[in-house]
Amino acid sequence: MTNPSAPVTNPSADDARPATAGRAPAPGSGQPGADDEAPAETAAVQAEVAAAQAETAAAEAEIAANRAEVAFAQAPATAGGNGDQPLLRLVGLGKNFGPVRALTDIDLDVPAGQVTALVGDNGAGKSTLIKTISGIWQQDHGQILWQGRPVRLHSPKDASELGIATVYQDLALADNLDIVQNMFLGREPVRHWVLDEVTMEKQAKRTLADLSVVTIRSVRQPVGSLSGGQRQAVAVAKAVLRQARLVIMDEPTAALGVTQTRVVLDLIHRLKNQGIAVLVISHNLNDVFEVADRVAVLRLGRLAAVAPLAQLDTESIVDLMTTGTSKRLAAVPAEPSSGSSSEH
Repeated sequence: MTNPSAPVTNPSADDARPATAGRAPAPGSGQPGADDEAPAETAAVQAEVAAAQAETAAAEAEIAANRAEVAFAQAPATAGGNGDQPLLRLVGLGKNFGPVRALTDIDLDVPAGQVTALVGDNGAGKSTLIKTISGIWQQDHGQILWQGRPVRLHSPKDASELGIATVYQDLALADNLDIVQNMFLGREPVRHWVLDEVTMEKQAKRTLADLSVVTIRSVRQPVGSLSGGQRQAVAVAKAVLRQARLVIMDEPTAALGVTQTRVVLDLIHRLKNQGIAVLVISHNLNDVFEVADRVAVLRLGRLAAVAPLAQLDTESIVDLMTTGTSKRLAAVPAEPSSGSSSEH
């Protein structure tokens, strides 16, 4: 019951307004606010992460494809394959450096168990060719076939896994390390978390003995104390130790004396006798006639001729190097692109 004596009041305008009047509405569903930017930023970060993951997956897929390609090339040929197939075959190989054509349409076979000499004047393309075979550079045209199967060498590691070893003029040896350490550099065997020095030393001695290298006093001798011929022997033994099937030698007798040159030439003969293919670059034609079974002559980035050594002499090789032809030869054609060699 209302007290009649209580004063009667009328609500003012301020009293009629809700409690939240004059305040900014709290952000919520359907209400725009400052926090709306957070979901957009999160989505952008998530998209960036997804793009990075996709890029990583693509790189891993490319690596896996390269490994599969190398493994396929390393697999033994099928029973129906051509038994006369060369170990390495180059078909229409070309390499450009900008507008300069360093190699043009090179067709060359490198059979197993034979020594192929690669000769040519300075700038003929010899170094470019061996660096392409070694995986340092990739060809722009043509194919590289290993045991009849096409391969793409993306790096020197790919070439090494196939069994291609290159001994450059500088030999890539560490003078401050001994012979054993140089031969196993980068692939040292480990036993119980410690370098297996005994196994490395035994394998180094055995490899040098198989190559009849008898001038080295100790496998623990620093490489910096070796002669030029001994250093070449260590570099070749390093390649053989890695089970190379093709050994490429770049000017192996350059700046060597008579005795040291003999050591290197004997090494090449022993590699051949072990069934290893050898590709030798040399300016010394006397060395070429000493060890080669076949000669490939390069001139201005093109293959002038490929022929058995018996069909050539010093004058004809010089003619081919300087003019691309020789009147002393009735016909010494370069090997056809089909790869069918005339002297298997």
